[in-house]
Amino acid sequence: MSDLAAEAPVDGRPSAGAALAQDLSEAAERRARSRNVKSLGHLLPFLAMHKGDAGFAGLFLLTATAATLGLSGAIRLLVDELTGPDLSAASVDPWFWLLGGVAVALALSSALRYFFVTKLGERIVADLRKAAYAHILTLDPTFFLSTRTGEVLSRLTTDIQIVENLLSTSISVALRNLLTLIGALILLVVVSPGLTGLVVLTFPVIILPLFLFGRRVRKLTTSTQDQFAAAVGHAGETLDALETVQAFGREAAGAQRFGDAVEASFRTSLRRMTARAVMTAMVIALVFGGVVGIFWLGVHAGLRGDMSWGTLFQFAFLSVMAAGSVGALGETWGDVQKAAGAMERISELLAARPSIAPPANPRPLPAPARGEIAFEAVDFAYPSRPDMPALVGFDLKVAPGERVALVGPSGSGKSTVFRLLLRFYDPQSGTIRLDGVDIREADPREVRARMALVAQDSPMFSGSAFENIRFGREAAGAGEIREAARAAQAETFLDALPQGFDTPLGERAKSLSGGQKQRLAIARALIRETPILLLDEATSALDAENERLVQKALEEAMVGHTTLVIAHRLATVLKADRIVVMEAGRVVDQGTHAELSARGGLYARLAALQFGNEAA
Repeated sequence: MSDLAAEAPVDGRPSAGAALAQDLSEAAERRARSRNVKSLGHLLPFLAMHKGDAGFAGLFLLTATAATLGLSGAIRLLVDELTGPDLSAASVDPWFWLLGGVAVALALSSALRYFFVTKLGERIVADLRKAAYAHILTLDPTFFLSTRTGEVLSRLTTDIQIVENLLSTSISVALRNLLTLIGALILLVVVSPGLTGLVVLTFPVIILPLFLFGRRVRKLTTSTQDQFAAAVGHAGETLDALETVQAFGREAAGAQRFGDAVEASFRTSLRRMTARAVMTAMVIALVFGGVVGIFWLGVHAGLRGDMSWGTLFQFAFLSVMAAGSVGALGETWGDVQKAAGAMERISELLAARPSIAPPANPRPLPAPARGEIAFEAVDFAYPSRPDMPALVGFDLKVAPGERVALVGPSGSGKSTVFRLLLRFYDPQSGTIRLDGVDIREADPREVRARMALVAQDSPMFSGSAFENIRFGREAAGAGEIREAARAAQAETFLDALPQGFDTPLGERAKSLSGGQKQRLAIARALIRETPILLLDEATSALDAENERLVQKALEEAMVGHTTLVIAHRLATVLKADRIVVMEAGRVVDQGTHAELSARGGLYARLAALQFGNEAA
């Protein structure tokens, strides 16, 4: 097994079930501290990027609201004419034309309002998705030690979908009703200040249920989101290890655990829906009960001659609009809270900062690259196990073009050397230099651009073989890709595929054997044409014949390149310029195969075990 697996910083972490429970409790605790919708303010920078669409959306929101309120004035004029003493067909027609014109203006304004508000919402969500994913790709392994991949995917999908629902639908309804409410209240004051005072007095009674139930709805909403995210995280882990699950016959258990998590989320969601339904019913009952009472007072005022019937109809129309707006705002408030909880989770993701980042003024690496590596008194422990050092006082110098093999028992720190060199982590003390430059002073992307890694289990992608090889260098041409495949002994089997190099390989290239995937990974590393090659058991998945061929290809590729090789099978490093023996994070010996074997230390014991077993 590769040290990349053996040294993976998982010691002390909870089991999958314990991690699920821990994720739920921690997430619930975070949500309990959020008591407002300020997290939606994080959408403002995305809104600012589309001021034109925002301006048109605001304009047509205003014109649609004005047209809606204008209907009340047209109705008042029509009713006054219908109840007046000089009623005739000629006197009525103009007011119907006015009413029809206002209705057309309302229809056009509403359509344009919907278009621009929805377009703006979809545009903001698209930018949010791109920004979130681009940010995730900058985060280092330390972040993923404390955050499961399923949780991150849930924020990218479910949470952003909730925000999208708010921006594309609910926000349009909420803004329209808010403006309508404000405009209706202003006109109500103009039409009848006395009756409007009674309307305003009913508002505290109407708003009370929003405060009583709103907080509970928000807590239940965010709890539902957290529980569903945990379910998605568990599903992702299970699917990622599907072959292992099936090999151990654990399909039913995996489905049961996912089902339990989904059911828990559903039960919480059911409580949320119940609370919101009660809140909506109370708001609507109070709103329209108040309207009926106030309209009764208005009718009596009309009978006494204190106001015209047109004024009464306008007041009633405006009251119904105001009441309907309050009821609709009560409906959409739950969506706003739900989106606020989702945006809080997304904001936490966007606020995460990588511990490995370029300095303010990165120091450029020398050009042309030499490929010189130096570790100077490096001490390092993984963040998940700070009391268990992976490297202790580690010193290693590799000259340009030198081929150095790192050998030692699992957990001795070999793969940690690779991780630090690629600057996935920084050491707690000591210095790592690349071509004489402390890599902490350089841009990590520039450091990694000078290296090519072939791991024991190199991940592949779902595209074609051509795309997987070109992943190493985007600008590589077809001829260069074929040459790299030929050097990695991959050309023959790739040409035999139904569509050759363009054949889709399936998810993670599962259509290929382990040895084929490894040769594809070697081709991907060779196409980078970097001064440094990092090989972690690069030939371990190959049979004896292919191992011999690929080893020959790698030996040719390593000419003129600095190469670090991690190997458990010592037969693969016999031709290294120098073999560095590691144990417990330290260099305990180094030299050629013959020198180390003659000294009778750890290397000699490992060699005796391996070569003796092979001889047997």
